[in-house]
Amino acid sequence: MATFHNHKQDIRRLVQKLAVMFSFTVVCVYLFYFLNGCCNSDLVENSDLNGVNKLLLTGWYNERNGTFPQVTTSSYGTMEDARGLPGLETNSSAKDWTATRRLPHALIIGVKKGGTRALLEFLRLHPDIRALGSEPHFFDRHYARGLDWYRSMMPKALDGQIVMEKTPRYFVTEETPARIYAMSHDIKLIVVVRDPITRAISDYTQIISKTPDVPSFEALTFKNGSVGTIDALWSPLWIGLYAKHLERWLAYFPPSQIHFVHGERLISDPAGELGRVQDFLGLQRIVTDKHFYFNKTKGFPCLKKPEGSSKPHCLGKTKGRIHPRIDPTVIQKLREFYQPHNLRFYQMAGQDFGWQ
Repeated sequence: MATFHNHKQDIRRLVQKLAVMFSFTVVCVYLFYFLNGCCNSDLVENSDLNGVNKLLLTGWYNERNGTFPQVTTSSYGTMEDARGLPGLETNSSAKDWTATRRLPHALIIGVKKGGTRALLEFLRLHPDIRALGSEPHFFDRHYARGLDWYRSMMPKALDGQIVMEKTPRYFVTEETPARIYAMSHDIKLIVVVRDPITRAISDYTQIISKTPDVPSFEALTFKNGSVGTIDALWSPLWIGLYAKHLERWLAYFPPSQIHFVHGERLISDPAGELGRVQDFLGLQRIVTDKHFYFNKTKGFPCLKKPEGSSKPHCLGKTKGRIHPRIDPTVIQKLREFYQPHNLRFYQMAGQDFGWQ
């Protein structure tokens, strides 16, 4: 009997040891997968995941269409980081949540004082657009730094988001069409144009705000400062020779890859112009008239206050400057000068902009 009793105790001890070993094995396996998952999560931008969690916790997630609305700096961190979040779908796989830096899919290439800053700011409302806020001037000034440097300048983007930047000088710089074509044959190009005379006066207004002692607009318009031959090489007038500049771009890109934004209509009907740009980029029309209001003081549209912000968003103080009064005789001579150039531009662009 004593032997049988001792045998039962040995079996009981063995079962207890096996149970402890099994439990230990389960705990080890669990810890392995847990730690492995944490390591793999480094592949995903921590800031993006933290932002998603914060949005979920604060109830910003839109259950109706499975997207996040626009994020403000107060709720996320920096606006550049925040703009990667909108548009995430609820059924996205882990790889779809990985933001990377990519070369641009679209460029706003011009023109200076045409409304490029306004267009960029309006487009950045779209959840599927990731746009660089500053002008990198890669293709006209910093091309020697290489594409890797250019890519490093771009904001991080998710799969399916369009990366873009704007540098108005590209449109008039001789080397840029070939350089951009070498980077991408399929890139989409956006040109904002306005009446070249109004554009020139706006350009001059910016010049005198920085250098007050320059000669008058009238004096700079004509060669030798006298009313006679117009100085077409003076930069504010030369930029407005749109047909001359466009000719270089059409040597590399078909018209279907170039979209023209009507600068005057961008002010009077921003939603309409933004709708056509969204169509051109192959995006859903998300930026609509509900996003804008007209600021009578500045004389151009502003964005209604974004969610999470207490104030509307208008462009900076450098926008909407009051133009100096120009001699009507000079204006008329400029109209005569630009007329054949404008007509040729209408033909090349396939659109009559109505500049009389």
